[in-house]
Amino acid sequence: MKVPLLDLTRQYEVIGPELEAAAIEVLRSGRYIGGPEIEAFETETADYVGAKRAVGMSSGTDALLAALMAIGIGPGDEVVVPSYTFFATAGSVARLGARPVFCDVDPVSLNMTPETLEPLLTQRTKAVIPVHLFGRAADIPALTALCAPRSITVIEDAAQAIGGSLGEARVGSMGHMACFSFFPSKNLGACGDGGLISTQDEELADHLLRLRNHGQAAAYEHSEVGGNFRLDAMQAALLRIKLRHLEGWTEKRRARAQTWRELTGSKGLQDQLRCPIDDPARHVYHQFVVRVPADKREACLGALQEAQVGCAVYYRVPLHQQPCFDHEGALPHCEQMSREALALPIFPELREDEQAYAMDVLAKVLA
Repeated sequence: MKVPLLDLTRQYEVIGPELEAAAIEVLRSGRYIGGPEIEAFETETADYVGAKRAVGMSSGTDALLAALMAIGIGPGDEVVVPSYTFFATAGSVARLGARPVFCDVDPVSLNMTPETLEPLLTQRTKAVIPVHLFGRAADIPALTALCAPRSITVIEDAAQAIGGSLGEARVGSMGHMACFSFFPSKNLGACGDGGLISTQDEELADHLLRLRNHGQAAAYEHSEVGGNFRLDAMQAALLRIKLRHLEGWTEKRRARAQTWRELTGSKGLQDQLRCPIDDPARHVYHQFVVRVPADKREACLGALQEAQVGCAVYYRVPLHQQPCFDHEGALPHCEQMSREALALPIFPELREDEQAYAMDVLAKVLA
């Protein structure tokens, strides 16, 4: 049996006609940049995440960059980011000449917490970027309560977590801004690059609209220097189709996650293979990352690859240990995760027999 880590062709088999019809409509319209598809997608996504406004962006990375530009991040500023995450979270800070300050994560949620954040705050801290890692919501209200008295902006990195929530609050509705990615592999994936920023602040949303279009306040009038961060109409049209299916896909991801936990229990591997949990957040499982003993991780990878089961390591090198960043000191939880993490297949169309086959392979290494 061959089990993919992700197979987008299975999704296309179900919604292909809808996507093709939407694409043809855009082609016939002649409106490829801006226009009604962009505006409709922004409105629908804002409603979905519970925000007043949403501004489409060219990628999740550009969303982070524009969000930081909108609050004036630059040389001399510090922005606290978790070390255990994708590079763009810190790279966007560094691109503006500011200093990313690396934060350890909670060993259970894998997210930034007030306890890991507070010791790092200084008079130079202008923003923090908690990441909803792998689809599990960080405790944004608690982080905001810590940051608000210090006038520190909280930017949610929601690239992996659209549809996630903490209590009644959806990811994307809790911080000053939230940045989403629609890279094809995401839970809501474009057919190319795409991103979005959500916010409850109308003035900030208008500022972001200017920044994404070279800082134009009106045609050929530039009130500031922005960039070309526009989401194109074709991607917006395709994402509108997919957004209608997102809740159903999320519930299937959550069901597949529960199957992984049940298989782990049935094999008696709870101590060797530690699965992520939901409580108290609604986890949307962009990735299903388990923890295995560090001395067995590479053997697990090798066995899965030999059996043609898709797998990956997110992330082998924490950001504070990357050669491009000058950081001194240890972040023990991030470093431990980098040695133990193992991502297993998780997508809505994944079959239970495929999961059982993969678990049999792991059991031979771990039992």
